[in-house]
Amino acid sequence: MLRLFPSIALAAFAFGIVHDQSFAAGARPAADGGPLLLQLMSGSRLTFATPQPAFPASSLFQQPPQRAPGSAATSGGIDPAFLPRTVGYDGAQPKGTIIIDTEARYLYLTLGGGKAMRYGVGVGRPGFEWAGTHTITRKAEWPEWVPPDEMRERVPNLPVRMAGGPENPLGARALYLGSTLYRIHGSNEPWTIGHAVSSGCIRMRNEDVIDLYGRVGVGTRVIVL
Repeated sequence: MLRLFPSIALAAFAFGIVHDQSFAAGARPAADGGPLLLQLMSGSRLTFATPQPAFPASSLFQQPPQRAPGSAATSGGIDPAFLPRTVGYDGAQPKGTIIIDTEARYLYLTLGGGKAMRYGVGVGRPGFEWAGTHTITRKAEWPEWVPPDEMRERVPNLPVRMAGGPENPLGARALYLGSTLYRIHGSNEPWTIGHAVSSGCIRMRNEDVIDLYGRVGVGTRVIVL
């Protein structure tokens, strides 16, 4: 894991500490490191540090070999690389923390003992990216969908309200993040997992979000990178 030496730590302190906040689209560091680099640090903090080589969140996890080029997708159209599996975890976050690497399209749930459960996810499309730290404030099974006004302005034919069920785009379960409009939820379009397609929510296969739903509770910390 990346270690900050005294001079770098001082620079990080000067830029400040971010906790329990979201960042609007375009506010997160550039993929090549940019002027600032978001790093996942120990304790309950996300810290900005001075420019360093790119430090993907996935470097904290011991990734299994990826599928061979040309391997067939599953019957649901999802790349097998995004199916759930247990991986090693070499970070400082405690057991029961959710870490979402939006660039790699993975959600990790730390299990303790140097392990984490990894799930493939779909993330916000260009212009709808965000990063920050929240807690799960509500859980719902087969949630109803109420598209926000901003979304209905972009897509006028959306319903005002849609009851929960197999046709609902929120899928089988939803985990609501803080006081935001963002959720971790299921999907009736499993082939979109591994892609940037949403309006900012984190989507999972229905069977995966059901599994995650059963493992976490209200108050679970969620770190979105």
